[in-house]
Amino acid sequence: MSQSVFLTGATGFVGGALLRRLVADNFSVTAAVRNGAVLDASGVDIVAFESFESARWDECLTGIDVVVHCAARVHVMDDKEADPLVAFRKVNVEATLNLAQKAAEAGVRRFVFISSIKVNGEGTALGRPYTAEDRPAPGDPYGVSKMEAEQGLRALAARIGMEVVIIRPVLVYGPGVKANFLNMMRWLDKGLPLPFGAINNGRSLVALDNLVDLIITAATHPSAANQTFLVSDGEDLSTTQLLKKMASALGKPAHLLPVPSWMLSTAATMLGKQSLSQRLCGSLQVDISKNKELMQWTPPVSVDDALKATAHHYRELKK
Repeated sequence: MSQSVFLTGATGFVGGALLRRLVADNFSVTAAVRNGAVLDASGVDIVAFESFESARWDECLTGIDVVVHCAARVHVMDDKEADPLVAFRKVNVEATLNLAQKAAEAGVRRFVFISSIKVNGEGTALGRPYTAEDRPAPGDPYGVSKMEAEQGLRALAARIGMEVVIIRPVLVYGPGVKANFLNMMRWLDKGLPLPFGAINNGRSLVALDNLVDLIITAATHPSAANQTFLVSDGEDLSTTQLLKKMASALGKPAHLLPVPSWMLSTAATMLGKQSLSQRLCGSLQVDISKNKELMQWTPPVSVDDALKATAHHYRELKK
């Protein structure tokens, strides 16, 4: 008998891919979506709501085995909220804990929370990756809200007994990726010269298919109960290496100029773009050995294959 899964965020980048995989693997799926949203999936029960913060979950969770909570107020650049932390807490903490409380009351066995590596912090020293057991050190309101949600979920698990699994992804890429990753593909596709040919940092990334596979494993594996997992492809790259691999996947030459990292960082600081400089020149690495030790999980998709799939989707959309 297949397990029943209640999924939030089913129209998002991660949630949509997870929904397709759950259906393909014959899970019984109920998806929570905003009113008016359209799901490209057959055989899925849909629960519509006006606002995640005000949604009532009492009847939706009856008979559910696992909740996978992907929905969130996501990190945005140049947030226009007067108090971003208040806005993040309303969705990422209060609404999350309300859903978890209702799930526990309905007898849901396990609650899988998609958190963020920002709970750990904003960057690492090269060769000194974050681990799931490191003390949290979030550096922005989004990371703080995710940390507080984690803390609330652990307290709920200890009090009520529902199993909680926390997953902290690094930067996710794959077919349909947007934001900075999409911008980099566009730059490479246009053949623009880029000043990123001499960056010797280390960045952990995670392909969408690898993240989805880890989520499903964490939702079902007995040893995942009440654990926190970091997730990546298991192959760290410098920004220079990533751009070269991405260009190769696009079938384009990479025109990378060997501008020293310190010069890029100085220029970014002068322009008020320190956070962009950190993402391009700084390191952020994670250790995923715990995943293999506890759940025998290793990333099923290689970086090269994931980049090829991402590039193929990008090219198809251009036609």
